[in-house]
Amino acid sequence: MGALALQGNSSDSAETAAHLRGAGPLPFAQVHALDLTASGQERANVLRAAHHAIAAIDGGDIAAWLAVGEGALPSPADRPRQLKKMPSFAGDLLDPAQSHGDLLLHITGSSAHAVRQAAEQALRALPQQQVRWRADGTRPENRTEDGRGLSRNPFHFTEGHGNPGTAAEITERATIKAGQGEPSWAIGGSYQVIRIIRLATDFWDRDTVHEQERITGRRKNGRWLDGTPSTEQAVFATDPHGKITPLDSHVRRAAPNPRTPPPMVRRSYNYDRGPDDQGLIFSCFQNDLEKGFEAVQRRLQGEAMAKYTLTTGGGYFFVPPVGDAWLNALDAG
Repeated sequence: MGALALQGNSSDSAETAAHLRGAGPLPFAQVHALDLTASGQERANVLRAAHHAIAAIDGGDIAAWLAVGEGALPSPADRPRQLKKMPSFAGDLLDPAQSHGDLLLHITGSSAHAVRQAAEQALRALPQQQVRWRADGTRPENRTEDGRGLSRNPFHFTEGHGNPGTAAEITERATIKAGQGEPSWAIGGSYQVIRIIRLATDFWDRDTVHEQERITGRRKNGRWLDGTPSTEQAVFATDPHGKITPLDSHVRRAAPNPRTPPPMVRRSYNYDRGPDDQGLIFSCFQNDLEKGFEAVQRRLQGEAMAKYTLTTGGGYFFVPPVGDAWLNALDAG
């Protein structure tokens, strides 16, 4: 069923899943999490309507996709096996009103105006659904280098060096394959994690650049602390006690061996809701939540950066395969 879904549209842009299209994401985004009030067959109709609403705006200056939460599917038996409500990890302070949701509309574009118009069009097609939470994001200095999409985060550091550098590697990390124990309709899809992370930028800016780099584990331009270029992998084994790259630095906790990076693809955005609420719309895709995001999150407990961050919302979602064969499979079930 997943193979059929991947052949659902003949255009080049539609053959590649919107959330993984290109080396990096477009520079502007809106994320809308919706609650569904329908049940039974009516809920299936809403899923189909949402799928068509997103398909209608995807393409050209817009890359948009639909993702489903654990409560969106008609029956538990249809769910991808790891899809659940995002748990609260150490240090989180999740606001229920800014977390979870039945559907996620993720709309990215080349301009804020284009994204706003596309989002309004999609939401007009779903008038009976309630927006649970939303977030607007940007990617300052958005660019591609060495096959990787890079941008500047609110801590003034370059984001994206840890991502794979080829389309094949992106697909390998992010796309579910046959034999993973998932429902057949889910093959070709991805687990998406969204984390709304408030960053203490004022607190951070009081530190020296040297201290910021030691907390991060990289230079501001992405170069490793031992001098290794950003395009190559550092060897932490030559620094077992963390004299060069501290053991509690962000990159060392996230990926203790850079040569075997976490199996996920990050595509995050900055948000700015005023002087007291700035941060990151962390977004990542993987074919296995346990081996991807959750494994990294456990390793990050106790990192030096923790005192500068507070996760207040987000959720776990599943991006179905390209096309509408997944909807037909759910209807048949």
